[in-house]
Amino acid sequence: MKRSIAHLPAEKQEDLAFIVKTTLKEFPQVEMIILFGSYARGNYVDYDQRIEYGLRTCYMSDFDILLLTEKTILSHKVWPIKDAIAEAYYRMKGLPKRPFVTPIQLIHESIHFMNRQISEGYYFHTDIRKEGIILYDSGKFKLSPIGELGYAKTKALAQEYFDDKFQRANSFLRDAKYAYSCDDFKQSSFYLHQAVENLYRTICSVFTLYSHKTHHLGELYKWVSEESEEPSRAFPRDTEEEKRLFNLLLNAYVQARYNPQFKVTKEDIDILIPKVELLKSITEKISLERLNEYQQKIDEEERE
Repeated sequence: MKRSIAHLPAEKQEDLAFIVKTTLKEFPQVEMIILFGSYARGNYVDYDQRIEYGLRTCYMSDFDILLLTEKTILSHKVWPIKDAIAEAYYRMKGLPKRPFVTPIQLIHESIHFMNRQISEGYYFHTDIRKEGIILYDSGKFKLSPIGELGYAKTKALAQEYFDDKFQRANSFLRDAKYAYSCDDFKQSSFYLHQAVENLYRTICSVFTLYSHKTHHLGELYKWVSEESEEPSRAFPRDTEEEKRLFNLLLNAYVQARYNPQFKVTKEDIDILIPKVELLKSITEKISLERLNEYQQKIDEEERE
Protein backbone atom coordinates (compact mmCIF):
# COMPACT_ATOMS: atom_id res chain seq x y z
CA MET A 1 0.00 0.00 0.00
CA LYS A 2 1.00 3.60 -0.48
CA ARG A 3 2.31 5.60 2.46
CA SER A 4 2.70 9.11 1.06
CA ILE A 5 0.15 11.92 0.99
CA ALA A 6 2.55 14.28 -0.81
CA HIS A 7 -0.01 14.66 -3.62
CA LEU A 8 -2.29 16.60 -1.24
CA PRO A 9 -2.04 20.33 -0.44
CA ALA A 10 -0.10 21.25 2.71
CA GLU A 11 -3.26 22.16 4.64
CA LYS A 12 -4.82 18.75 3.92
CA GLN A 13 -1.63 17.03 5.05
CA GLU A 14 -1.72 19.03 8.28
CA ASP A 15 -5.38 18.13 8.81
CA LEU A 16 -4.64 14.43 8.38
CA ALA A 17 -1.65 14.65 10.73
CA PHE A 18 -3.94 16.17 13.37
CA ILE A 19 -6.52 13.43 12.85
CA VAL A 20 -3.85 10.73 13.26
CA LYS A 21 -2.47 12.35 16.42
CA THR A 22 -5.97 12.72 17.90
CA THR A 23 -6.91 9.15 16.96
CA LEU A 24 -3.87 7.69 18.69
CA LYS A 25 -4.76 9.69 21.80
CA GLU A 26 -8.47 8.77 21.83
CA PHE A 27 -8.16 5.24 20.46
CA PRO A 28 -4.82 3.69 21.53
CA GLN A 29 -5.94 0.21 20.37
CA VAL A 30 -5.55 1.31 16.74
CA GLU A 31 -2.98 -0.69 14.78
CA MET A 32 -3.44 0.96 11.37
CA ILE A 33 -4.99 4.18 10.12
CA ILE A 34 -5.74 4.17 6.40
CA LEU A 35 -6.91 7.03 4.19
CA PHE A 36 -9.09 5.76 1.35
CA GLY A 37 -11.59 7.12 -1.16
CA SER A 38 -11.18 10.26 -3.25
CA TYR A 39 -8.45 11.86 -1.11
CA ALA A 40 -6.34 8.72 -1.42
CA ARG A 41 -6.99 8.50 -5.18
CA GLY A 42 -6.43 12.23 -5.73
CA ASN A 43 -9.79 12.92 -7.42
CA TYR A 44 -11.37 14.67 -4.43
CA VAL A 45 -13.60 17.74 -4.60
CA ASP A 46 -12.55 20.43 -2.15
CA TYR A 47 -15.68 22.50 -2.74
CA ASP A 48 -18.20 22.56 -5.57
CA GLN A 49 -21.60 24.07 -6.19
CA ARG A 50 -23.97 22.21 -8.46
CA ILE A 51 -27.60 21.95 -9.47
CA GLU A 52 -29.18 18.62 -8.50
CA TYR A 53 -32.82 17.97 -9.38
CA GLY A 54 -33.41 21.69 -9.86
CA LEU A 55 -31.85 22.75 -6.55
CA ARG A 56 -28.49 24.42 -5.92
CA THR A 57 -26.34 22.35 -3.57
CA CYS A 58 -22.74 22.34 -2.43
CA TYR A 59 -20.51 19.27 -2.34
CA MET A 60 -17.24 18.48 -0.59
CA SER A 61 -15.40 15.16 -0.55
CA ASP A 62 -14.87 13.56 2.86
CA PHE A 63 -11.68 12.39 4.48
CA ASP A 64 -12.56 8.67 4.43
CA ILE A 65 -10.50 6.99 7.14
CA LEU A 66 -10.39 3.34 8.24
CA LEU A 67 -9.32 2.52 11.78
CA LEU A 68 -8.06 -1.04 12.23
CA THR A 69 -7.67 -2.74 15.61
CA GLU A 70 -6.42 -6.22 16.47
CA LYS A 71 -9.69 -7.34 18.02
CA THR A 72 -13.31 -6.62 17.16
CA ILE A 73 -14.71 -3.84 19.34
CA LEU A 74 -18.46 -3.46 19.67
CA SER A 75 -19.90 -0.56 17.70
CA HIS A 76 -21.53 1.16 20.68
CA LYS A 77 -18.08 1.39 22.32
CA VAL A 78 -16.45 2.85 19.21
CA TRP A 79 -19.10 5.48 18.42
CA PRO A 80 -18.12 7.84 21.29
CA ILE A 81 -14.47 7.52 20.30
CA LYS A 82 -15.17 8.38 16.68
CA ASP A 83 -17.33 11.32 17.81
CA ALA A 84 -14.51 12.61 20.04
CA ILE A 85 -12.01 12.43 17.17
CA ALA A 86 -14.37 14.22 14.79
CA GLU A 87 -15.30 16.89 17.34
CA ALA A 88 -11.64 17.64 18.09
CA TYR A 89 -10.92 17.96 14.37
CA TYR A 90 -13.86 20.29 13.72
CA ARG A 91 -12.94 22.45 16.72
CA MET A 92 -9.41 22.73 15.39
CA LYS A 93 -10.78 23.78 12.00
CA GLY A 94 -12.94 26.49 13.56
CA LEU A 95 -16.45 25.18 13.09
CA PRO A 96 -19.09 26.60 13.08
CA LYS A 97 -17.53 29.98 12.24
CA ARG A 98 -15.66 28.49 9.30
CA PRO A 99 -18.37 26.67 7.32
CA PHE A 100 -16.43 25.01 4.50
CA VAL A 101 -14.34 22.36 6.22
CA THR A 102 -13.49 18.96 4.74
CA PRO A 103 -15.85 16.51 6.48
CA ILE A 104 -14.37 13.48 8.21
CA GLN A 105 -15.82 9.97 7.89
CA LEU A 106 -14.41 7.31 10.21
CA ILE A 107 -15.09 3.58 10.04
CA HIS A 108 -13.69 0.82 12.23
CA GLU A 109 -12.90 -2.85 11.60
CA SER A 110 -10.69 -5.53 13.08
CA ILE A 111 -7.52 -6.52 11.22
CA HIS A 112 -8.76 -10.10 10.98
CA PHE A 113 -12.11 -9.10 9.43
CA MET A 114 -10.34 -6.77 7.00
CA ASN A 115 -7.92 -9.48 5.90
CA ARG A 116 -10.68 -12.03 5.45
CA GLN A 117 -12.63 -9.64 3.24
CA ILE A 118 -9.53 -8.80 1.20
CA SER A 119 -8.51 -12.44 0.73
CA GLU A 120 -12.01 -13.32 -0.46
CA GLY A 121 -12.09 -10.38 -2.89
CA TYR A 122 -14.87 -8.20 -1.45
CA TYR A 123 -14.92 -4.95 -3.42
CA PHE A 124 -15.11 -2.38 -0.65
CA HIS A 125 -12.10 -3.78 1.17
CA THR A 126 -10.05 -4.68 -1.89
CA ASP A 127 -10.46 -1.12 -3.18
CA ILE A 128 -9.04 0.15 0.11
CA ARG A 129 -6.20 -2.37 -0.19
CA LYS A 130 -5.40 -1.20 -3.73
CA GLU A 131 -5.94 2.55 -3.41
CA GLY A 132 -5.57 3.36 0.28
CA ILE A 133 -2.71 5.20 1.95
CA ILE A 134 -1.40 4.10 5.34
CA LEU A 135 -1.25 7.12 7.65
CA TYR A 136 -0.19 5.10 10.71
CA ASP A 137 1.08 1.55 11.10
CA SER A 138 2.09 -0.07 14.39
CA GLY A 139 4.04 -2.63 12.38
CA LYS A 140 2.44 -5.58 14.18
CA PHE A 141 0.20 -6.76 11.34
CA LYS A 142 0.19 -7.19 7.56
CA LEU A 143 -2.69 -6.89 5.13
CA SER A 144 -3.55 -9.95 3.06
CA PRO A 145 -3.05 -10.28 -0.71
CA ILE A 146 -6.17 -9.58 -2.77
CA GLY A 147 -8.29 -12.58 -3.69
CA GLU A 148 -10.77 -13.03 -6.54
CA LEU A 149 -14.49 -13.00 -5.74
CA GLY A 150 -15.94 -13.50 -9.23
CA TYR A 151 -19.19 -12.12 -10.65
CA ALA A 152 -21.26 -15.23 -9.96
CA LYS A 153 -20.56 -15.09 -6.23
CA THR A 154 -20.85 -11.30 -6.28
CA LYS A 155 -24.34 -11.46 -7.75
CA ALA A 156 -25.41 -14.24 -5.40
CA LEU A 157 -24.28 -12.27 -2.34
CA ALA A 158 -25.77 -8.99 -3.62
CA GLN A 159 -29.08 -10.74 -4.33
CA GLU A 160 -29.06 -12.26 -0.84
CA TYR A 161 -28.41 -8.85 0.74
CA PHE A 162 -31.11 -7.23 -1.40
CA ASP A 163 -33.72 -9.86 -0.54
CA ASP A 164 -33.00 -9.52 3.18
CA LYS A 165 -32.56 -5.79 3.70
CA PHE A 166 -35.18 -4.60 1.19
CA GLN A 167 -37.75 -6.90 2.79
CA ARG A 168 -36.82 -5.55 6.23
CA ALA A 169 -37.35 -2.02 4.93
CA ASN A 170 -40.77 -3.00 3.57
CA SER A 171 -41.75 -4.48 6.93
CA PHE A 172 -40.71 -1.38 8.84
CA LEU A 173 -42.57 0.87 6.38
CA ARG A 174 -45.69 -1.25 6.87
CA ASP A 175 -45.26 -0.98 10.66
CA ALA A 176 -44.86 2.79 10.34
CA LYS A 177 -48.15 3.08 8.46
CA TYR A 178 -49.93 0.95 11.04
CA ALA A 179 -48.60 3.09 13.92
CA TYR A 180 -49.71 6.18 11.97
CA SER A 181 -53.22 4.73 11.62
CA CYS A 182 -53.27 4.38 15.44
CA ASP A 183 -52.21 8.05 15.85
CA ASP A 184 -48.90 6.88 17.37
CA PHE A 185 -46.76 9.32 15.41
CA LYS A 186 -43.69 8.95 17.61
CA GLN A 187 -43.59 5.18 17.08
CA SER A 188 -44.24 5.71 13.39
CA SER A 189 -41.15 7.94 13.19
CA PHE A 190 -39.02 5.18 14.74
CA TYR A 191 -40.24 2.64 12.19
CA LEU A 192 -39.63 5.13 9.37
CA HIS A 193 -36.05 5.53 10.62
CA GLN A 194 -35.64 1.77 10.48
CA ALA A 195 -37.11 1.64 6.99
CA VAL A 196 -34.71 4.31 5.71
CA GLU A 197 -31.74 2.68 7.47
CA ASN A 198 -32.49 -0.62 5.76
CA LEU A 199 -33.03 1.02 2.37
CA TYR A 200 -29.64 2.73 2.67
CA ARG A 201 -28.12 -0.58 3.76
CA THR A 202 -29.71 -2.26 0.74
CA ILE A 203 -27.94 0.14 -1.61
CA CYS A 204 -24.57 -0.14 0.15
CA SER A 205 -24.78 -3.93 0.29
CA VAL A 206 -25.80 -4.41 -3.35
CA PHE A 207 -23.21 -1.96 -4.68
CA THR A 208 -20.26 -2.81 -2.39
CA LEU A 209 -21.20 -6.06 -0.57
CA TYR A 210 -20.62 -4.15 2.66
CA SER A 211 -23.06 -2.74 5.21
CA HIS A 212 -21.65 0.01 7.39
CA LYS A 213 -21.92 -0.59 11.12
CA THR A 214 -23.90 2.47 12.08
CA HIS A 215 -27.52 3.45 12.71
CA HIS A 216 -26.69 7.10 11.95
CA LEU A 217 -28.71 8.07 8.87
CA GLY A 218 -26.39 10.99 8.13
CA GLU A 219 -23.40 8.67 7.81
CA LEU A 220 -25.34 6.12 5.76
CA TYR A 221 -26.61 8.95 3.51
CA LYS A 222 -23.00 9.89 2.72
CA TRP A 223 -22.01 6.31 1.88
CA VAL A 224 -25.06 5.88 -0.34
CA SER A 225 -24.28 9.15 -2.13
CA GLU A 226 -20.88 7.73 -3.07
CA GLU A 227 -22.70 5.05 -5.11
CA SER A 228 -25.58 7.02 -6.65
CA GLU A 229 -27.02 10.53 -6.59
CA GLU A 230 -30.58 9.29 -7.10
CA PRO A 231 -31.43 8.57 -3.42
CA SER A 232 -30.85 12.25 -2.59
CA ARG A 233 -34.11 13.02 -4.41
CA ALA A 234 -36.00 11.57 -1.44
CA PHE A 235 -34.11 13.57 1.21
CA PRO A 236 -32.30 16.46 -0.54
CA ARG A 237 -31.74 18.49 2.69
CA ASP A 238 -31.44 21.76 0.75
CA THR A 239 -33.87 23.82 2.83
CA GLU A 240 -34.22 24.29 6.57
CA GLU A 241 -37.48 22.34 6.52
CA GLU A 242 -35.88 19.45 4.64
CA LYS A 243 -33.03 19.41 7.15
CA ARG A 244 -35.50 19.47 10.06
CA LEU A 245 -37.42 16.49 8.71
CA PHE A 246 -34.28 14.48 8.05
CA ASN A 247 -32.93 15.27 11.51
CA LEU A 248 -36.27 14.30 13.05
CA LEU A 249 -35.97 10.93 11.34
CA LEU A 250 -32.31 10.63 12.36
CA ASN A 251 -33.08 11.40 16.01
CA ALA A 252 -36.10 9.09 16.11
CA TYR A 253 -33.85 6.02 16.44
CA VAL A 254 -33.12 6.90 20.08
CA GLN A 255 -35.47 9.73 20.98
CA ALA A 256 -38.72 8.07 19.87
CA ARG A 257 -38.02 5.14 22.18
CA TYR A 258 -36.53 6.80 25.25
CA ASN A 259 -37.41 10.49 25.37
CA PRO A 260 -41.00 11.26 26.49
CA GLN A 261 -40.49 14.88 25.38
CA PHE A 262 -39.71 13.94 21.77
CA LYS A 263 -42.46 15.46 19.61
CA VAL A 264 -43.62 14.19 16.22
CA THR A 265 -46.76 15.55 14.59
CA LYS A 266 -49.22 14.00 12.17
CA GLU A 267 -48.11 16.59 9.61
CA ASP A 268 -44.50 15.40 9.95
CA ILE A 269 -45.46 11.81 9.21
CA ASP A 270 -47.74 12.92 6.36
CA ILE A 271 -44.64 14.35 4.66
CA LEU A 272 -42.17 11.64 5.68
CA ILE A 273 -44.08 8.57 4.50
CA PRO A 274 -44.15 9.66 0.81
CA LYS A 275 -40.43 10.46 1.07
CA VAL A 276 -39.65 7.00 2.37
CA GLU A 277 -41.86 5.46 -0.33
CA LEU A 278 -39.91 7.43 -2.96
CA LEU A 279 -36.63 6.22 -1.45
CA LYS A 280 -37.97 2.66 -1.55
CA SER A 281 -38.81 3.01 -5.25
CA ILE A 282 -35.38 4.49 -6.04
CA THR A 283 -33.63 1.79 -4.00
CA GLU A 284 -35.42 -1.00 -5.81
CA LYS A 285 -34.70 0.55 -9.22
CA ILE A 286 -30.97 1.16 -8.81
CA SER A 287 -30.40 -2.12 -6.95
CA LEU A 288 -32.07 -4.19 -9.67
CA GLU A 289 -30.05 -2.29 -12.27
CA ARG A 290 -26.83 -3.19 -10.45
CA LEU A 291 -27.88 -6.84 -10.10
CA ASN A 292 -28.56 -6.88 -13.84
CA GLU A 293 -25.05 -5.51 -14.47
CA TYR A 294 -23.59 -8.38 -12.45
CA GLN A 295 -25.62 -10.86 -14.55
CA GLN A 296 -24.34 -9.26 -17.76
CA LYS A 297 -20.77 -9.75 -16.52
CA ILE A 298 -21.54 -13.41 -15.77
CA ASP A 299 -22.97 -13.87 -19.28
CA GLU A 300 -19.90 -12.25 -20.82
CA GLU A 301 -17.59 -14.59 -18.90
CA GLU A 302 -19.58 -17.61 -20.03
CA ARG A 303 -19.35 -16.55 -23.69
CA GLU A 304 -15.56 -16.18 -23.54
